[in-house]
Amino acid sequence: MQNQATPKAQVNARILRREMTDAERRLWSRIRDEQLGAKFRRQHPLGSYIADFACLSPRLVIELDGTQHQAQQDYDSKRDAFFHAQGFKVLRFPSNAPFFNLEGVLQVIASQLTAVTSAAPIPAFPQRGKEQIPGASS
Repeated sequence: MQNQATPKAQVNARILRREMTDAERRLWSRIRDEQLGAKFRRQHPLGSYIADFACLSPRLVIELDGTQHQAQQDYDSKRDAFFHAQGFKVLRFPSNAPFFNLEGVLQVIASQLTAVTSAAPIPAFPQRGKEQIPGASS
């Protein structure tokens, strides 16, 4: 499976979980424990990359970008392309957004969760006791 975390990414993710930034802590305090109706993981490794926050179902990645991201736009584009190839939607916010507009960030995340969830097809399962019997007519 292509999105399996590499051993190096797993080790780095553990370190990043211990050393979360203040902005990551602030956002995490509001999205953890399914507060938005979906389970998020923090510093979650996917392949050789680590997502700041990942919701595996529906597939959503949230990134908080500090000033260093201006200098590494090519790298971020490759990360985003990898996440998209794995079926994830990526939301990026400036790292100061949780301090200046936390409710706005949460609203964008919640609406994206709703959009992604409603876009997913719902399989049609036969109702219990209503299965079709071969050769029987209704």
